[in-house]
Amino acid sequence: MDTRFTASQSVELPVAEQPIPIQHYLRQPQRLVNALAASSRIEPLGDELFRLKMRPLSFMMVSLQPIVDLRVWAESDGTVHLCSVRCEIRGIEYINQRFALNLVGKLQPRQLKQTTYLVGKADLEVAVEMPPPLAFTPKPILEATGNGLLKSVLLTIKQRLMHQLLLDYQEWAGSHHEAEATTQVRGLSTNSPIA
Repeated sequence: MDTRFTASQSVELPVAEQPIPIQHYLRQPQRLVNALAASSRIEPLGDELFRLKMRPLSFMMVSLQPIVDLRVWAESDGTVHLCSVRCEIRGIEYINQRFALNLVGKLQPRQLKQTTYLVGKADLEVAVEMPPPLAFTPKPILEATGNGLLKSVLLTIKQRLMHQLLLDYQEWAGSHHEAEATTQVRGLSTNSPIA
């Protein structure tokens, strides 16, 4: 019989104003994926598809490494969607064959008064058939441990996102603004009359 674990995490993050609005930045889903994890843990698979190798997790004295394929896409207003399309568990083949992971997330810019906020939510659900030694563990202990583990995974992602995404956005907006200014200056100098 499957044991189910669930966790949710919400985020509301004020965004410091930059020369280029964050909606333009969010239309590049690969930047969001790079903010979620170190680049060494991410492998692009296609236009909107990415493979995320999560850090090994310890669950009831068992070490597992989830590898999740994510689809990440953006709408024209900057709303970013994320959902898992495939998952593999490295470590114990028994669990890999009896494991299902569902991750759904959404992040969108919202204007409140004079401030832009990034508002989002992620829901993570795992269903797994426990191997024989763990199957005898009382269900409330299994569920509390599993739910706690999923919550810590989402919290880690949230903290990294809050720090890394805003930092990357700041750098991106600054470099794009400088490039635009340089292009305009060059345009002006080529149009100026020769003395």
